[in-house]
Amino acid sequence: MLRKLLNLVSLGTLIGFIFSLNIAMAADVTWRMAHKMPPDSPEGKVYQKFADLVDDYSNGKMKIKMFPNEQLGKTNAVLEQLKMGTVHLYAEGSTYMKKWVKEITWTSAAFMFSDRDHWVRFMNSDLVKGWYQKASDEAGIGVLGDVTAILRGPYRVMVTTRDVKSFGDVKGLKLRMHPNQLAIDTWTTIGADVRTLAWTDVYQSIDKGIVDAVNSPIALVESMRFYEVAPHIIKHDEYYQSIGFMVHQPSYDKLSSDLQSAVDKAYVEAGKYSFTVMGDSAVESLGRMKSKGVTFVTVDRKPFVDIMADFYAKKQQAGELPEGFMAAVEATR
Repeated sequence: MLRKLLNLVSLGTLIGFIFSLNIAMAADVTWRMAHKMPPDSPEGKVYQKFADLVDDYSNGKMKIKMFPNEQLGKTNAVLEQLKMGTVHLYAEGSTYMKKWVKEITWTSAAFMFSDRDHWVRFMNSDLVKGWYQKASDEAGIGVLGDVTAILRGPYRVMVTTRDVKSFGDVKGLKLRMHPNQLAIDTWTTIGADVRTLAWTDVYQSIDKGIVDAVNSPIALVESMRFYEVAPHIIKHDEYYQSIGFMVHQPSYDKLSSDLQSAVDKAYVEAGKYSFTVMGDSAVESLGRMKSKGVTFVTVDRKPFVDIMADFYAKKQQAGELPEGFMAAVEATR
């Protein structure tokens, strides 16, 4: 009886050891992923989908630990952590990589691209891929896969106190802008009275009449409550957006081929999922806002495109555009 008991104890210990070993083996790679959004937001759901898929496709050998709501700091702080490798993935607009390669700012040139498909072709051109490769070489920060795969927006709008219905209605509009010279020059050229303000100050500034309007992805209008103080939404497709999964390149390069494959596959699938989530979310959000009296129109983009074409032509003539930029835009049109 004693021998049987010892055998059972030994067997239990062995099973426990094997179980513990399997858990340890399952968690041999853990990455830290940072982003700005709440976990239950449309973007937050896409990021969690990616994490779940990495776990699935790696058979539990790789885990993504999520840090939402800017828990690890603002953009500049996270980019530095990403550069050091204390953060492995940062989900945000990849235009922030202009910190290392200034040409990347032109990937969000306003009223330059015919439609989203045109922009996607441009973003996958050799010129733009070269910009991102340069950032990877200089800062050790790359991007996963096709940088346009994760949808943001899904489209851009202007939210305003005025009932803007055409190009001419923008003239003199006090428009909030982020501190980006290209964006400021763009909307000044169009005729707006541009005011630089922090994103978190927009609601109060519209309410107090400091500004009349703000540009935003449609997905953020309801969550920021902009419609409460600016009940007119104008779809203008100012430019097209995606969420780049910026990656600490040395960490990615160190992954085994099967884990790299798991990450890449999860990214592609999360991209497909993002189009469904963002599209459904925008429709539902707009429906709720309309029920509260918000108006929604799509403005004719042609006058905006025409005035900006002259703006870009002058920039080109002055040698202020990146080399090969206009050629790449036209080649992908």
